[in-house]
Amino acid sequence: MDDFLEDKYEGRYRLHPVRSGRGKTSSKAHDGLFDIVAKFTLGAGSQFGRGYVIDVDVATLEDIPQKVQQEIEDQALKKLRETIPKYFPDTDLRVDKDGKVIKIHGDLSLGTL
Repeated sequence: MDDFLEDKYEGRYRLHPVRSGRGKTSSKAHDGLFDIVAKFTLGAGSQFGRGYVIDVDVATLEDIPQKVQQEIEDQALKKLRETIPKYFPDTDLRVDKDGKVIKIHGDLSLGTL
């Protein structure tokens, strides 16, 4: 996901002053324009219940127009919907908007022995 969004938006916005350029650290979470994190939630108040909320943060001090923010989220949602079934082909995992956030939900079990 990180590389996908970096390829599309790299160079469009100045990096946050304390942020290293793409590929300059040992973790994609610490360099480049995007910081993408999945956080588990129990789903209180959610229409889908428990799952993983995907945070897509743009590491810049520039104002990102709402239209562009929505475009980034839409592209992330689409990419996750394409990618998740490839890595979890026999698992009922879904990717949806849950209010204002992207959530991976469904069968979160570790499978059977």
